[in-house]
Amino acid sequence: MNDKPILIGIAGGTGSGKTTIANALVREYGEGEVVILEQDAYYRNLIHLPPEERHKVNFDHPDSIDIELFLAQVTDLLHGRPIEKPRYDFATHIRLPETTPIQPHRVVVVEGILVLHWPRLRNLLDIKIYVETPADIRFIRRLQRDIDERGRTTHSVIQQYLNTVRHMHEQFVEPSKFYADIIIPEGGQNTVAINLLRTKIDYTLRTE
Repeated sequence: MNDKPILIGIAGGTGSGKTTIANALVREYGEGEVVILEQDAYYRNLIHLPPEERHKVNFDHPDSIDIELFLAQVTDLLHGRPIEKPRYDFATHIRLPETTPIQPHRVVVVEGILVLHWPRLRNLLDIKIYVETPADIRFIRRLQRDIDERGRTTHSVIQQYLNTVRHMHEQFVEPSKFYADIIIPEGGQNTVAINLLRTKIDYTLRTE
């Protein structure tokens, strides 16, 4: 057995239940064993744009993510090096000066809609998961999240969904499920799939 961390990728559409599954793994194994890196923490810093221009950016396109920083920090954790995970302000679309220190963990979970899209990230993953949930449920969850947690209006969420989110899902997110080792229907509500995932992780931990 070696000390190389297990890297798990959890992808799927907006509101599919990715975070629920990631958090279930943290509860199962403990915060000392599992750490989560959210793709959303790696949005590009738009401080150079006027505030009115920032809202026009397509945040569901791969180019909105600082993939170089994301990859660099994932690689650091895989090599046992601590990182300073960025913090992003979703209301103003800028990266905050404060960061979150993350120590190396036995299990690293990367979570986000595009996690299975980038080949360089995908090739690092030991377990690739895609969470599949009906579009109407995903939209309702996104609407609730963006209003409650990100200070958006109902109108702005609906417009963003119609203008970019739906199209980006069809172009980039949905096709990435064909790279998955495991497809989980109904997200965090699928306890059977989560139990199977736990069995796979336990086996990998024993044999790594």
